[in-house]
Amino acid sequence: MICKFKSFAFIFLEGVGKTDMEHIILHTIEDSIKLYPFLLLAYLFMGFLESATGKKAEKLISDAGRFGPLVGGICGAFPQCGFSAVSSNFYAGGVIGLGSLIAVFMSTSDEMLPVFIAENASAKTIIGIIAAKVVMGSITGFLVMILFRRFAGEKKEIYAVYSKEHSHSCCEHGVVKGAFVHSAKTFALIFIVTLIINTVIHTMGQEMLSRVFADIPVLGELIAAAVGLIPNCAASVVISQLYLDGLIGSGAMMSGLLSSAGVGLIVLFEENKNVKENLFIVGLLYASSVLWGVLIEGLGIVF
Repeated sequence: MICKFKSFAFIFLEGVGKTDMEHIILHTIEDSIKLYPFLLLAYLFMGFLESATGKKAEKLISDAGRFGPLVGGICGAFPQCGFSAVSSNFYAGGVIGLGSLIAVFMSTSDEMLPVFIAENASAKTIIGIIAAKVVMGSITGFLVMILFRRFAGEKKEIYAVYSKEHSHSCCEHGVVKGAFVHSAKTFALIFIVTLIINTVIHTMGQEMLSRVFADIPVLGELIAAAVGLIPNCAASVVISQLYLDGLIGSGAMMSGLLSSAGVGLIVLFEENKNVKENLFIVGLLYASSVLWGVLIEGLGIVF
């Protein structure tokens, strides 16, 4: 299997050609360097925002009661995935119900916002995507709350504490230093993802690659939602970059971003000891994200 993969990789790279590869790398470096100042500014802004509002938002989520999915959907839209980790702890401790947890997971933007800002996406596009995620997350949360009441958490002492190891670099190192650290990590991810995308586009052609997703119904949404479940910021970076490069449509992009809860899923499996319940939550998140994506694609909604 490994030998076959190596052979495929060799043929693929040989098909690109040394001169072409140098051009692709130079083009990728040039594009990525242009993004860094915008990434840094975005993380500085988000760091100060999170520092100023973090605790208040956590209290809102824990005290929301029957309005948990709505409050969770709104709070989850705050940049990065800190609230998804907090919500996993709250759910494990019985402070919030499943509906609120799903709402936070689906509205969490993770690395989507800095990537879109760095790529100079319009404010209308960014606000539209975030608003759609809040609405979809909240609606799904309320439906889950009604249909799965047995999962609803009861108020009790929290045994799962939001640990420092899951906090973002802006919290660990201070806002300014954290912004430099986080923007550098995201820059590296964007460079790698862009290099791969540029190489694939050069080899296959953008039109052919786009048709792979467009010609087979629901395939894009299924794949994107699966990528979004990867509990790492790389998932939302990949989905955002593919959409901005025109390789996937609005439906696939939304499916991937809705399922991208960041480290929230890691915290859920660490703190909630019921593995079957955790797997059910992951399946529910995946299915809901795919369904919303298919609906968006079917309605022809463009952000």
